[in-house]
Amino acid sequence: MTLRISLRDGEKMVINGAVLRAVGRTDLLIESKASILRGREVMAPDEANTPARQLYFHTMMAYIDPDGSPVHHERIIRSLQEVGRMLSGEEAQIAAGSFARHAAGMHYYRALGDCRTLIRLESEALAEVREQAAA
Repeated sequence: MTLRISLRDGEKMVINGAVLRAVGRTDLLIESKASILRGREVMAPDEANTPARQLYFHTMMAYIDPDGSPVHHERIIRSLQEVGRMLSGEEAQIAAGSFARHAAGMHYYRALGDCRTLIRLESEALAEVREQAAA
């Protein structure tokens, strides 16, 4: 199955751990299995500054660096435990359960989608705590 990706001038992406940057508008056809992240899906280490963001970062690393899986898996487990301590509620439990199933099956790209939900929920919880502290 072929995957077509269009990149804008200067847009970055990661394919199997290699960072690529488009020069001019670029269309790519990916014709074999590859770990692919578009620039907007890539998180820099310094952006992983909350438990849910750390979970995303370590999952992203497991996806693009399969050789480092043992280290990434340990970090994923620790980060998921932190997220579980921080977030409660049905939506968080559903997202965390879905994440765990995807990560256990090494479906890291799908697990990243669950992480985005957890990041949103975490942001909402942190905003609520800040509002309560300000009141």
